[in-house]
Amino acid sequence: MCGRYATTTDPGRLAVELDAIDETPTGNGGGFTNYNVAPTTQVLTVVERHEHGHPDDAAKLRIRRMRWGLIPVWTKAAEPGVPVKGKPLFNARADKATTTASFRDAVKYRRCLVPMDGWYEWLVEPDAAAKGKVAKHPYFMANADGSRLYMAGLWSVWRDRSLQASEPLLSCTILTTDAVGELTHIHDRMPLPMPREQWAAWLDPDHPAPAALLETPSVESVAGIVARPVSSLVNSVRNNGPELLAPLDIQAGTEKAGQISLL
Repeated sequence: MCGRYATTTDPGRLAVELDAIDETPTGNGGGFTNYNVAPTTQVLTVVERHEHGHPDDAAKLRIRRMRWGLIPVWTKAAEPGVPVKGKPLFNARADKATTTASFRDAVKYRRCLVPMDGWYEWLVEPDAAAKGKVAKHPYFMANADGSRLYMAGLWSVWRDRSLQASEPLLSCTILTTDAVGELTHIHDRMPLPMPREQWAAWLDPDHPAPAALLETPSVESVAGIVARPVSSLVNSVRNNGPELLAPLDIQAGTEKAGQISLL
């Protein structure tokens, strides 16, 4: 699963890099940096859409903010303009998304990318200090060269159909897949990376994505991703600063490391 991640992506700069249209709200005071992104947070996404009302024009990349935690279009309203609180759909299994009611429509025509610096996962081990209990050690998974990751996502547009002029609520989910390679030593699941050469097919708003894009990635395709232990400060969403990404020195026998080998 992927329930926390970090991003320092400036939407304006991202739009320039990708030759995309920045549709995010302006005047956020530089609030795009978040070292402890949690579900229900407004997050950056990349979509490809036609100009509204002009379906025959070429689709363009667009940078949008969405609520992390997909709200299916058929969700009822709890009160005017507010959807009923349901399951926190911040992850969707890639191998089941095409047949799951909450996601199957989005898989066809509303796919996105979720840019991130990396994601957190917790390694669960027996607690040596407390017999019969377990200890959870946080790790940060990111590209070794510091380059940005783009994860496959799905998105939805929810409106309160009882209101004539209901504001659209955009929401998204991150697809997950089986972990591969050394990442399996941390957790059995991981977000699904989407390589640049597959973006055109993945983001195409007019055609379903090839089924192969939902398959578990190869070990080679994620070889550049490394895991490093980080501070337990990340356990609380109240903590949010660059210190969360600092490598944690650990003692493993006679070896001290800030980035450990998972073998």
